[in-house]
Amino acid sequence: MRDARPRHFTIVMAPLLVTLVILAIGLVGNAAPMRAQVPAAAPPVYDAFAIRFGIIPSFPVSGLVAGAEASRRLDIPVMVWLLEGTNGRNVLMDSGFYRQKFLDQWKVRDFRSPADAVTAAGLRPDAITDIIISHAHWDHVDGADLFPKATIWIQRDEYQYYTGEAWHARNTHGGIDDEDMLALVKINLQGRLRFVNGDDQEPIPGIRCYTGGRHTYASQYASVKMGAGTAVFTSDNVYLYENLEKHVPIAQTLDAASNLKTQDRIRSLATAPSLIVPGHDPAVFERFTKVADGIVHIR
Repeated sequence: MRDARPRHFTIVMAPLLVTLVILAIGLVGNAAPMRAQVPAAAPPVYDAFAIRFGIIPSFPVSGLVAGAEASRRLDIPVMVWLLEGTNGRNVLMDSGFYRQKFLDQWKVRDFRSPADAVTAAGLRPDAITDIIISHAHWDHVDGADLFPKATIWIQRDEYQYYTGEAWHARNTHGGIDDEDMLALVKINLQGRLRFVNGDDQEPIPGIRCYTGGRHTYASQYASVKMGAGTAVFTSDNVYLYENLEKHVPIAQTLDAASNLKTQDRIRSLATAPSLIVPGHDPAVFERFTKVADGIVHIR
């Protein structure tokens, strides 16, 4: 059948087709730059809370601040720190204690288990995703088995020492409880224990761990990214605000010079001095905003 299209139509279309082919080749060659750019996920920030689960009455300040007068006494809180991230992580710094022998020995007042204290802050124990253990002393690690789904983070050297050679002599595991170490080993066998490998590590996005202070063999503390800036949770590497204000080492350290260097470093890490949170100071519950009994918002 004869083509009914006018001849001039064919003539016009030929260069147009060539142009379209050239454009198509160009589009294919430039396809990669034209892909939609996926925005990078915003780094997580955390809401932070100090949660008191008991009070040890009449504790000697000389056991907290090197050189303090022997007669000074202070009712000190025992606490954990809850970090709620925009990434869905619910992180505890330390896990407190709950075994009856510790309650009896230290005459703890106003006690509730760390799990109950976290529940009072609005989270079930099985909602805790991670626990960073600052060090292996009983009052900071004894409650690790109260949070059944949490991944436990501890310095590798701290774990290896206190589940190993620390028990080869009498005076190398003070403050460490055998039941607590067995609980950590069991958690490890369950696949829920992870190591922090030394200084200046970020095991969880937005949370960095640092060694120093030598409160124990490899004690650590953490900086946390929050809306207000970077806060530092010192745990027992700084017991009281007094340690910082007087630049005096903690009384219980394996290396006083290291502890003072750690204090200086903590100051440099925190956005402001007000965002440094010591381990056992009752003033924490006066300086920050109260949200419930024994719970304050760090900001």
